[in-house]
Amino acid sequence: MSAIRLLVLGAVRQHGRAHGYQVRNDLEYWGAHEWSNAKPGSIYHALKQMAKQGLLHAHETAPSTAGGPPRTEYEITEKGTEEFFKLLRESLTAYDEKMDVLSAGIGFIVDLAREDAVALLKERVRGLEEWRTSVTEYYTPEAGPESIGHIGEIMNMWVGSADFGAEWTRGLIRRIEDGAYVFAGEGEPFTGVLAEGEENPYATGERHPQDER
Repeated sequence: MSAIRLLVLGAVRQHGRAHGYQVRNDLEYWGAHEWSNAKPGSIYHALKQMAKQGLLHAHETAPSTAGGPPRTEYEITEKGTEEFFKLLRESLTAYDEKMDVLSAGIGFIVDLAREDAVALLKERVRGLEEWRTSVTEYYTPEAGPESIGHIGEIMNMWVGSADFGAEWTRGLIRRIEDGAYVFAGEGEPFTGVLAEGEENPYATGERHPQDER
């Protein structure tokens, strides 16, 4: 799956209604331009494509009083909300996706009920454990990577990655079960978006043609 779809849908959903520059600004605020493909061109392309697919509704706004051009504001649709939660659940359970997919999922994990988040993360751990077991049918970590030549270093890397991933996920599960963070239905959620006009300390400063719309 693509992390950019989840990131853009989630950012629009948090605002309720947002234009492209707001979405870009939020994703840069979260550092997503460093750990995912959430670059300006990808963000604007995703907004337009998902509007065509009925996941977002595009609103043409009036020109600004300062004389600037009108901007397109996006609002998530019912279909888009269904897609958002589908992608969110997939991102938290998949053990064989790139790190940006899991990172995007963790960014929106509190949009789920606490028990749902825990169940999905436990499913992720099971997937990692099953995958590790299948790998060790061909490679035994205790024997060391040298036992099957330098190719063993590849297997050693993946087994180590699976072990770390499972350990980290178990730690997150414990923290959530112990009451960390505010999940859906529990009260005032954490605000992770910038208000209109609020300065973004992590902005790249790179301009894009769509910034003017």
